[in-house]
Amino acid sequence: MAKYRSVGGAVAAPVSELLAIPGLGTSGAAALKLIQVATVNMLRKEVDTAPLLSSWDQLIDYLTISLQHDRIERFHVLFLDHRNSLIADEVLGSGTIDHVPVFPREIVRRCLDLHATAIILVHNHPTGDPTPSQADITMTKDIERAAALMGICLHDHIIVGRFGYRSLRQEQLL
Repeated sequence: MAKYRSVGGAVAAPVSELLAIPGLGTSGAAALKLIQVATVNMLRKEVDTAPLLSSWDQLIDYLTISLQHDRIERFHVLFLDHRNSLIADEVLGSGTIDHVPVFPREIVRRCLDLHATAIILVHNHPTGDPTPSQADITMTKDIERAAALMGICLHDHIIVGRFGYRSLRQEQLL
């Protein structure tokens, strides 16, 4: 706990780091990783059972637990059906500590493959601050335009950090 400052930080730590902690051992590291997997799976089940836009708090809990302690940026797309129920949560890009490449055509192509009618974009800021950058805003608008051409609605872009989350829709940037 001294090293990671929170239970969330400890369970999200890479196995190699956990194994380097004196006295923790393989069983202790496995137990911590089991907590992480079980928590994410439990929250994912809650998100799967209701339309996402009517279960906002559960969605934010799921995204926060899944992403807030990642050390590299990961870009997820939540693909939704016509009732705004989750079809899939897919990672469409992984990057560095402050950048992840995203291609609007790949997002739209995947929407068409899954027959998704709406999407929610999600990525994390490993620095902890969820404030959207100008690049985040520009990329979101590019994806929104590309999706709209194919009749796909972009509901939101959520950025998760260790210190909370930001919704581009709530901040009127969409």
